[in-house]
Amino acid sequence: MKTGQIKCLKEELDLGITLNGGQSFRWISLENEKTYRGVFAGQVWTLSQDDNNLHYTIHGPSKNINCEKLLSDYFRFEVSLKTNLEKWSADDKHFKKALEKVDGVRILNQDVVENLFSFICSSNNNIVRISSMVEKLSRFFGEKICDLDDKEYYDFPKINSLAADNVESILRKEGFGYRAAYIANTAKKLLELGGRKWLINFHKNSSTYKLAKENLITLSGVGPKVADCICLMSLGHLEAIPVDTHIYQVAMANYMPHLKKQNSVTPKIHQEVSEHLRELWGPLAGWAQAIVFCAKINNQSSVSLSEKKQTTKRKNVSDSVKTKKQKEK
Repeated sequence: MKTGQIKCLKEELDLGITLNGGQSFRWISLENEKTYRGVFAGQVWTLSQDDNNLHYTIHGPSKNINCEKLLSDYFRFEVSLKTNLEKWSADDKHFKKALEKVDGVRILNQDVVENLFSFICSSNNNIVRISSMVEKLSRFFGEKICDLDDKEYYDFPKINSLAADNVESILRKEGFGYRAAYIANTAKKLLELGGRKWLINFHKNSSTYKLAKENLITLSGVGPKVADCICLMSLGHLEAIPVDTHIYQVAMANYMPHLKKQNSVTPKIHQEVSEHLRELWGPLAGWAQAIVFCAKINNQSSVSLSEKKQTTKRKNVSDSVKTKKQKEK
């Protein structure tokens, strides 16, 4: 076990919303959502923060790694969030309003293989179910890292493990549905193309965003939204904007009212929305999108919780009235 800390002002990182806001699916909250544990870079990490530092503990077999550099790269600490928040807020009054609900959202720099297969699981799915599927992929086909607090932790599987002949049948039995075939077929196709190396060829350092996206959507189960997630979160194309239902609704309500005539997010609509927001928010538009996305899902969660409390309150009042009437009888 290795512990340490890296300097990070709290205004630059909200650990909870960044780790559990729909980017990565390997993190769980501990101790009243102040500490988080998850897997990345082949290690199990426990993270927490104070006003000035990000604290870490690494569990499992000892490896000669530069922990501070790994964390800095993973959270993209080379980019000042505060500077960009000020710019986006000045350029867009709707973005400024979103900041009232969340801030400190950073774009994670994730492993491209894990990110690809995780977002194939995201098709018509929610964060809880995606997390469960990613955990199953790791448990069935990944290498065990360690046991910790009565839980086994596994690394995400290699491409060749997901390309095995029995993968699709196992995943179908585990409730992956049509995504089982997507995962198995994409793994096999990747091995033919060159595996991880083929994917890394489309990093911003050596490829345009347009070329990266065009190649990614040739893979089974990868449409425009999933391709944009991979470009944004793993390949350095921070201008990429994944347009899901939430972002479509934000665009329709605040920027593009003519979209109300549309019934679904077609590839054409996806392109139209992403281009409009990219022009508005600039070269880091994908990052701005992540903040708006988190603000929207946070707001929905708050509304749902409020409605649940109101329902419980009404039920308690109703039960109290019934009890009183029964006593009067």
